[in-house]
Amino acid sequence: MKLIRIDKDCHGTIVIAWVILACLIACVLYFSHSLWVQIPLITIFLLNAVFVFWFHRVPERTAPEGDDRTVTSVADGKVIIVEKVYEKEYFKEERIQVSVYMNFFDVHANFWPMDGQISYYKYHPGKYLLAFLPKASEKNEHATTVIGNSHGEVLFKQIAGTFARRIVCYSETGNSVKRAEQCGIIKFGSRIDMYFPLDADIKVKVGDLTRACETVIAELR
Repeated sequence: MKLIRIDKDCHGTIVIAWVILACLIACVLYFSHSLWVQIPLITIFLLNAVFVFWFHRVPERTAPEGDDRTVTSVADGKVIIVEKVYEKEYFKEERIQVSVYMNFFDVHANFWPMDGQISYYKYHPGKYLLAFLPKASEKNEHATTVIGNSHGEVLFKQIAGTFARRIVCYSETGNSVKRAEQCGIIKFGSRIDMYFPLDADIKVKVGDLTRACETVIAELR
């Protein structure tokens, strides 16, 4: 049986959460002497401790067959947007946007969607609106990465949500990356936006469920 792998940047978050939960359990034991109060509350706190640990897991995934035209999902979740939009940060032209929304129970580790080289990276501080709202793409805290190869460039944004208060991204301009290797994590409920060339063959539709590394989002020309 393989051990659960936890994101390397989340160990501190887990320890802090466990310390807080341990203090709450100690308070329950100190201030209440009723088993009818102690057992339910302690059970809830212990389940929260397990959830915090499980939430920051990094699963092992196998990428599907494909060449450097294949673009897979950055994250687990549900496709909420597939539409043509004007991308104004980097391309400054029309692109096809595909957005994947992650809920509390989805894996929040993120993975490189394609083979290539990072040509652009920028972190944007911002608000913490509900991640599924259209304006969250620009208003919320987010990190923008562009990866390119001989078939074109793809931009993706890691977007914080109401409860996601920290984005971890391993992007560094000039670095070469490989599809399906981890590129970061978003802590608690969030979203990924991906922007493709207009001639890309989009493989998903609104309502589809995606699995990072395994679901093919598009094929570049």
